[in-house]
Amino acid sequence: MGTADAYRPEPDRPGPAPYRTGSLLDVLSVAAAVLDRDGRIVLWSPQAEDLFGWSAAEALGRYAAKLLVDEAHRDDVLELFAKVMAGGSWAGVFPARHKDGRSLLLEFRNVRLEDQEGEVYALGIATDREVLRHVERDLALSLRLVAQSPIGLAVLDTGLRYVMVNPALERMHGLAAGEHLGRTVREALPFVDADRVEAAMRQVLATGTPLVDQFVVGPTADPSAGARARLVSYYRLEDPGGHELGLATSVVDVTDRQRAADEARRRLALIADASVLIGTTLDLDQTARELAEVVVPALADVAAVDVLDSALHGNSAPAGAEAAVFRALAVAAAPGAEDAAGAADPPGEIAQYAADRLVTRCVRSGRPVHLPHVAAADLPRVARDDTAAGRLGRAGLHSYLAVPLIARGEVLGALDLKRTRNPQPFGDDDVVLAGELAARAAVCIDNARWYQRERTTAVTLQRNLLPQRPENLVGLDVAYRYQPAGAAGQVGGDWFDVIPQQEGRTALVVGDVMGSGITAAAAMGQLRTAARTLVELGLDPAQVLSHLDRTASGLDQSIATCLYALYDHREGWCRVANAGHLPPVLVRPGQRPVLVDLPTGAPLGVGGVPFESVGVALAPGDRLVLYTDGLVETREDAIDSRLDVLVDLLAAAPPDLEATCDLLLHDLREDNDQDDVALLIARVREDGGRDPG
Repeated sequence: MGTADAYRPEPDRPGPAPYRTGSLLDVLSVAAAVLDRDGRIVLWSPQAEDLFGWSAAEALGRYAAKLLVDEAHRDDVLELFAKVMAGGSWAGVFPARHKDGRSLLLEFRNVRLEDQEGEVYALGIATDREVLRHVERDLALSLRLVAQSPIGLAVLDTGLRYVMVNPALERMHGLAAGEHLGRTVREALPFVDADRVEAAMRQVLATGTPLVDQFVVGPTADPSAGARARLVSYYRLEDPGGHELGLATSVVDVTDRQRAADEARRRLALIADASVLIGTTLDLDQTARELAEVVVPALADVAAVDVLDSALHGNSAPAGAEAAVFRALAVAAAPGAEDAAGAADPPGEIAQYAADRLVTRCVRSGRPVHLPHVAAADLPRVARDDTAAGRLGRAGLHSYLAVPLIARGEVLGALDLKRTRNPQPFGDDDVVLAGELAARAAVCIDNARWYQRERTTAVTLQRNLLPQRPENLVGLDVAYRYQPAGAAGQVGGDWFDVIPQQEGRTALVVGDVMGSGITAAAAMGQLRTAARTLVELGLDPAQVLSHLDRTASGLDQSIATCLYALYDHREGWCRVANAGHLPPVLVRPGQRPVLVDLPTGAPLGVGGVPFESVGVALAPGDRLVLYTDGLVETREDAIDSRLDVLVDLLAAAPPDLEATCDLLLHDLREDNDQDDVALLIARVREDGGRDPG
């Protein structure tokens, strides 16, 4: 209540208007009068004239009891007057009379005075009781608010010395009020930036413009308490007349609020990082490592990602309180937490956790398991066995959290988090954050799981459909490789075959079904089977491709490229036909390798396009290199330049065919595994005999 309007007199009760400009005495308008020994008024102040309505000329010399008191109270006032003149004093509320006849309820203070001649007088001072009560209530309320306020409050004089400090500020500064009062900021608070604080205070004193909510981070009197964040405001204090009294300052400790805001920003940043860093590939182990590395050390000192063995094999997880079998995918540890990480299962290891283990409860219930404070008795429920429990105890494990990895309604495994060096226990916010990260990662892990399963199926099918090492080859040595693509969806379409025939002939086949996955692998198997059947008929390569073209047309719109070569050892010739495939490379001893010039031909499955066979002479030592486009094609380079690289590599290749296969795959496939590749190298033997294998 800081305005004059708060004490405006009631309309039906005229009186002195309180809260005029000036000091508190002016606000109270204290009236003073002096009475002689007989009770006559000898001194009369202007405030008395305002309060009672009698001018000095009308009041001086008259008996105060008769002038100012109703007859009904006259005896009481004379008795009180006698008591004061006898050397006492009196204070209290007494009814007085205004000149206009109104009754005034006034607060009085009366004392005896004595002059230098020994004459005695009575001094009476009075003020309107209602005004006084308002001021007292205002003051009491102000003092109570200041004392009980959680906001630190202080008043400084114009010399910037403390004159009042409330208990909240005492606690913030760690100093009692007595250690503040009479001192400047520099003297009382040597641990703060006094130059900056006092400069701000002088600015407010000089201009009268407040400085509000200045954000300050600084130390306290107790260095162990760390820095605190505060909002500090400065206001100039003035009396009702506008005279400068000093400065008020308020201090709000926002350390917890600031920490909460910082923590919220950190959590949002962690979630944003997870969105970018987790799931960069469709590799299951890599995805798990990315999750573990995101949460360490931002959320945990040790993180382990484990997937249920049943989820990897497409089986539903056992329900109820049964043990859980996991395959460890990844472990990450913050610096200094390596001992605790050693208690986790190494990546790739299969581990069984009993039904009473917390991680088992996590995956069985599909809910987080949160143990804010880990006691020694809890360690066996956290670790797989007693050895791991002892290791965690020695490492200082004090807080544990496990959250399930759930994708598409299926529990895949668990994210296991431990704190050993971070002194803070996992809180409810950490549970929510870990759950959010686990949910995002679980989808990526599930995608990687399905892609890996598809890739494994496609590769298995592809390898089962490819030939075993051929036997009884006449006049030829062969080496071959099949290498699947890195991604599951790219596996499936490439094949090769080596088919010995009667009378010293051998069929060499390389093909590539367009498309990928299991469907392409199945189509490849059908074409390979058809090619083997046609070879037995002794047909020319061009005729074989014509029949394969009709077969491909019936395989649900399958399109394939194919290179078919029929080597006749007796004649030293090889007849080759091409169906849209890359040309083979002919390597003759002592000469630069060359691409065999063949009609390109249309891919199998286009239909109605004739094929043509071309004869190539092969002498002892000559090598014919057949391959699929996955060996040479890239997204960045022109195919002609890549074929030149292939020819250059073959020019410098070692005599050993197996070593040549390894060289080509290493140099041409490095960082280029987006497609699968089939490679077949045939060399005419010097001795002309049969393959001893």
